[in-house]
Amino acid sequence: MSRQTADQPTAKRSWRRGEPENSPAKVLREETPESLWVNVGGIEFGGPRFVVIAGPCAVEGVEQMEVAASSVRSAGAQMLRGGAFKPRTSPYAFQGMGEPGIRILREAGRRHGLPVVAEVMEIAQIPLMLEQVDVLQVGARNMQNFSLLRALSRVRRPVLLKRGFCATVQEWFLAAEYLLDGGNEQVILCERGIRTFETQLRNTLDLSAVAYAKLHTRLPVIVDPSHATGNSDLVIPMALAAAACGADGLLLEVHPKPDQALCDGAQALTPARFQELMDRLAPVLAAVGRSLGSRPLPASAIHSR
Repeated sequence: MSRQTADQPTAKRSWRRGEPENSPAKVLREETPESLWVNVGGIEFGGPRFVVIAGPCAVEGVEQMEVAASSVRSAGAQMLRGGAFKPRTSPYAFQGMGEPGIRILREAGRRHGLPVVAEVMEIAQIPLMLEQVDVLQVGARNMQNFSLLRALSRVRRPVLLKRGFCATVQEWFLAAEYLLDGGNEQVILCERGIRTFETQLRNTLDLSAVAYAKLHTRLPVIVDPSHATGNSDLVIPMALAAAACGADGLLLEVHPKPDQALCDGAQALTPARFQELMDRLAPVLAAVGRSLGSRPLPASAIHSR
């Protein structure tokens, strides 16, 4: 969906030494000023409303997802997240439930009227994901998996593209260009922190890149403060900072029992702390002329695939 935003200035590209073919022309506002909004079941990314996606890092079972979906919906989240295929640094770490996990996620979302977001890791998984998932996430490790990006460029389903933890802003934009170049304009950029010399934090959350992407690209931009910090105590302040700097939404990890999580429990908010964040978001958004998106549609209104 294309929308023209009058208050977005036309930005000039800052990298001028590259060859013309290295420019993400379809992504940059300089080339095409019209903004692209992404619509997911009536929820719009890129417009005046702020969107919150929340849920556990990994689907661990029916009961866990039921509690998670119920708690994030009641707090005001508009979409449910959960990983079934997990790319882990160690081959011995929990790799996700696979196809059963995707179906558990979908059923939890359907029961609570929440569209669902999950990561796709390889081309062979795309048919299953198209049946079950409303937004296909490309994780940081796959940001430059060009075969996967080409395949996703040919589907007509929103793609949430995370910035690689060692990627420059230009490389992030060029990854998005693969998607737009193939015809899929339903792309949401996600900043999730980059690797720097800092050792006290999991990553360094680059909020300047968020502001830069909003100024220079046509795409919605959201922030994942959970992966960026790796520390639940830092998620709320960085989430509020993301809202203040102009992000279009948040991708957050919320787990009913973080201390028992099979994946990334240290960065997950409890339902109570997620409610605290949602309560504190409203005045921050009001200060920058925005508001939280509408509450989720009833379950009966979510399209069943």
